[in-house]
Amino acid sequence: MSANILVVEDDAGFSELLATILMGDGHMVTVATDGGEGLRRIRQERFDLVLSDLKMPVKNGLELFRETRRDVAPPLFIFITAFGKVEEAVAAIKEGAFDFLTKPLQDPHSLRDSVNRALECVERERLFVSLKETERSGLPPEELIFSGSAMAEVRKMIYDVAPSTATVLIHGESGTGKELVARMIHLLSKRRGAPFIPLNCAAIPENLLESELFGHEKGAFSGAVQARRGKFELAEGGTIFLDEIGEMPAHLQAKLLRVLQERVFERVGGSMQIKANVRVIAATNRDLNREVEEKRFRDDLFYRLNVFPVTLPPLRARLDALAGLARYFCAQFAVKTGKKLKGIAPEAVRLMKAYHWPGNIRELQNVVERGVILARAEVTAAELPDVIAGPGSGSPPRGWILKEIERDCILEALKCNRGNRRMAAEALGISKRTLQYRLKELGLVADKGEI
Repeated sequence: MSANILVVEDDAGFSELLATILMGDGHMVTVATDGGEGLRRIRQERFDLVLSDLKMPVKNGLELFRETRRDVAPPLFIFITAFGKVEEAVAAIKEGAFDFLTKPLQDPHSLRDSVNRALECVERERLFVSLKETERSGLPPEELIFSGSAMAEVRKMIYDVAPSTATVLIHGESGTGKELVARMIHLLSKRRGAPFIPLNCAAIPENLLESELFGHEKGAFSGAVQARRGKFELAEGGTIFLDEIGEMPAHLQAKLLRVLQERVFERVGGSMQIKANVRVIAATNRDLNREVEEKRFRDDLFYRLNVFPVTLPPLRARLDALAGLARYFCAQFAVKTGKKLKGIAPEAVRLMKAYHWPGNIRELQNVVERGVILARAEVTAAELPDVIAGPGSGSPPRGWILKEIERDCILEALKCNRGNRRMAAEALGISKRTLQYRLKELGLVADKGEI
């Protein structure tokens, strides 16, 4: 793995040698000339590993090591000591240091070997922590969230950005798992012990969204009988996840921009400035570049949010992961329903792989849940919806196109929700604005805007 390594060494020639070897192996290297500068660097940036001399002016290596032990997630240390001072390095290992090397360095291999073993330890610890956290959070295992070759780059990006404080903007179609990825970023960050607060900007009526975000004071509006904290206060020290950020009205876009720029906000009806020690992760299924061009989204807010963009591939680009995802959901729903099933039949998996999945993983989850409810011994093609298995046949129907499928799904959602478009949009996993657009595009609204 490529790592971020800090070298703390007062001998300029020796630190240059270490940096050259490590950068040659693809690592990012920062050099500090003494323990005091090393501590400042560690406070400013996250390092996977520290290579530190034991004997230095201002602050020696052992003092630096001991001070970092107070941190939430301190880096591993490899000490470098002159030959004949090995007993000091051994004492440091007893206190928790990973390894030590003697100088002059015998050969580059000894450095690479020690660094590689340390980084393997870092990776194992990360995986262990993230898996435990996902279990406690009710999330699928990490290897399932990032399953499929199309997710390999996404996983790398998540591991790169999680330890930082950068704002992240997640792009992806509805149902691709944007909130799951946002939770993973939080759980892999230094903020994981603080709250993760999600908010769907499209699910809250426009006149209530400001209060949901920033809270309100008593008497701020009709019905505000007492003061109430908003999502930004509830997320103090942690992460706020703003889903469907493209649906945020213009006046709130300006207020969110201020929070990102100045890290302060006021409750509705209040004048006291409240500090926002919160990391912002936003998500959208819209093309925000186009929204900016068409003046529906502020360009300055877009640039603030788009510090670190991550794009999630649709399920149809992750077909190598579909079988594993489907089996995981099958086992999950079998436990919930108290059924003992063999799993999913190979023919059912084949049919699912032939389908285009406009609703992505959320749609797959719903299909498998339905299959588990209907199944006797295992989920077979007979338990799959007609849109996947074909009406009365064991193969996918021919001549079906996406718009026809969309039309049927939208009509069914509206029927189940008695024509309530907001509730139908929630059931479909899209925003009300997106639903309105789809209704017009598919010719399901008359001139007066009614079906």
